[in-house]
Amino acid sequence: MSKYFRIGEISKMYHIGTDSLRYYEKIGILSPKRGENQYRLYRTEDIWRLNVIRELRELGFSMEQIGVYLKDHTVSTTRMLLEEELRMIQEKQEKLRLLKKNVNERIRMLSECDEQEMGKVRLRRLGLRRCHYIDEGYRQDEEMDVLIKQLLNKNPETLYIIGSNRIGSVIPKESARNSRCREYSGVFMIDEEGDTVIQGGDYLTLSYRGDCGQNYYFLPKLLNYAKEKGYRMASDVYELLWVDIHVSARVDEHITELQFRVERQ
Repeated sequence: MSKYFRIGEISKMYHIGTDSLRYYEKIGILSPKRGENQYRLYRTEDIWRLNVIRELRELGFSMEQIGVYLKDHTVSTTRMLLEEELRMIQEKQEKLRLLKKNVNERIRMLSECDEQEMGKVRLRRLGLRRCHYIDEGYRQDEEMDVLIKQLLNKNPETLYIIGSNRIGSVIPKESARNSRCREYSGVFMIDEEGDTVIQGGDYLTLSYRGDCGQNYYFLPKLLNYAKEKGYRMASDVYELLWVDIHVSARVDEHITELQFRVERQ
């Protein structure tokens, strides 16, 4: 076996870019020998260092932490490093557990879409829901996409857009009553860590498939039902997106749910 390896050989062996190898040299983690024409020659000592660097980088250790360890490593510091490695592994496992739970919930939600009755008014008892809320109106769907991104940034580790029925917009009561059925005052995303509360109580709800422009038909239907049954509108209208462009490019598969809290007259 060759005693020395050139930078191209090391790059290929470890699948590390030559720029990264030069950076490791710059910060003092690697110190290759210089051969003829100033070619970098990596020794056996550099090989074991690269083994350590690769393992610790995959676990998320910073270059500063790795540099400190390589500068003075003993049985004691190695044990401490392994304990820290174990802690980081356990942290990743917990994140994966939560991610798995979240994905399972979204799969279940998409399965429930097939069971929803479309166009039928229902009276449902809903509990208090916490959410993230942005008090900013919009009129075009493209504007909502920007606001949704701002909502996702509030809790990026637990909030997702694909397969989520927690994203919605608020239609003010007065707008709904005056047939301005797509006039929005804000957007929200339901999340137990949210700092805004949607009050619990009795809600009239209605779901429909297709374009959101159908609000102009289904929202008056919901309001008329409330009037006929002796209910008073006690909240703004919450428009929840069960299936939208992020889940299906087919508009006929989109599902929107309209709901507002009611009280007896």
